[in-house]
Amino acid sequence: MATFVVTHGAWSAGWAWKKMRPLMRAAGHELWTPTYTGLGERAHLGHADVSLDTHIQDIVAVLETEDLTNVILIGHSYGGMVATGVADRARDRVAKLVYLDAFAPADGQAIFDLVPPDIAARMRAGAAASESGFGIPVNPMPSDTAPEDQAWAGPRRKPQPVQAFATKLKLSAEPAMPRFYIYAKKAGIGDNFRQFYQRAQREEWKTYEVDASHNPHITNPQALLAILNEIAST
Repeated sequence: MATFVVTHGAWSAGWAWKKMRPLMRAAGHELWTPTYTGLGERAHLGHADVSLDTHIQDIVAVLETEDLTNVILIGHSYGGMVATGVADRARDRVAKLVYLDAFAPADGQAIFDLVPPDIAARMRAGAAASESGFGIPVNPMPSDTAPEDQAWAGPRRKPQPVQAFATKLKLSAEPAMPRFYIYAKKAGIGDNFRQFYQRAQREEWKTYEVDASHNPHITNPQALLAILNEIAST
């Protein structure tokens, strides 16, 4: 049995891993899917100062409070930023670091440094014009998401705190634990993640491709389970 902890993507929350919970349990794994401050069931706690550092601390606090060790940490999408920070701050608790179609940042980088400038500007403007003044409007889900999944997920997705994308990651050193990259090969227009998949290949991390678009935990959970089982046994 392995203990997996998820750092979820932007606009999302722990609820998005609902399909994976029974699959992981049946495979003998423990799956933790905490939600960041200001999103999901914690949306009411959002405020203008919620940042990447807030979200890193959210996950570190779960690891410490629940005394989780030898963890396989999965960072999905924006969660790759969070997972990288968690792996740095809780090195003694994280055994393996998995990027799931995710940003794999270096020290000093923010999301707004890693997306095209026009997209960053549009997100900043959207947050400034939002009802709260700090929430980036929700991005659409991939076009191949089934209608029933769109209906389930759509109302649960919440605006992303803009400072989470603006904060530059601070690392004491590169993560030392084994790293893995799972690339969603059904990428659509504007694929932000192939660059990180290529970095993983250059640096000789163990890499995988999953037959899914950006949210395999929703659109192809069985395929994702097979990869995670292999990572757990590596």
